[in-house]
Amino acid sequence: MKVLLINGSPRANGNTARCLKEMEAIFQAQGIENEIVHVGNKAIRGCIGCGGCHKTGRCVFDDLVNETAPKFEAADGIVVGSPVYYAGPNATVTAFLDRLFYSTHFDKTMKVGACAVVCRRGGASASFDRLNKYFTISGMPVASSRYWNSAHGMDSGEVTQDEEGLRTMRTLARNMAFLIKSIALGREKFGVPEVEQGPMTNFIR
Repeated sequence: MKVLLINGSPRANGNTARCLKEMEAIFQAQGIENEIVHVGNKAIRGCIGCGGCHKTGRCVFDDLVNETAPKFEAADGIVVGSPVYYAGPNATVTAFLDRLFYSTHFDKTMKVGACAVVCRRGGASASFDRLNKYFTISGMPVASSRYWNSAHGMDSGEVTQDEEGLRTMRTLARNMAFLIKSIALGREKFGVPEVEQGPMTNFIR
């Protein structure tokens, strides 16, 4: 079993990374392989809606998105960490996720999703909500913690003073590990839920 962790902060060793490290230690203790991919310091452009990925199965912009796609496909779960900018996630990580989720056509249902956000003071809940949208549109179960998955800190390392925030991250990792293992057992015994096919509709008459 494997979890892919995405660091959406420009800082490789900042507060977001510290939260992901808390989770990584729990995953290792639970016997779950993990890998951290640093996204936040890369030049990631947004999706241009060209539709090229529908023909090739990969994004037309050959960068970290295409490099990460097979890792995402092989993973049983994904964690996205981001600092809060103007009450939202870092624009780099949302551009990355837009393209990663849209250009990959493998089945994402039953992969477990979770996010972790770090703010100085406010905007954590809005960022948390925004990141969870990627999971819920893809049929992915969302792991929860004992509180919303947020921690507080501004300067690098300050998040270590937020004891409750780091405890929230560790609880999230334990719950995620349990959910991943439970889904694996359920898949063996019961299979996975049927995916009903049908036309896409809109509201234009």
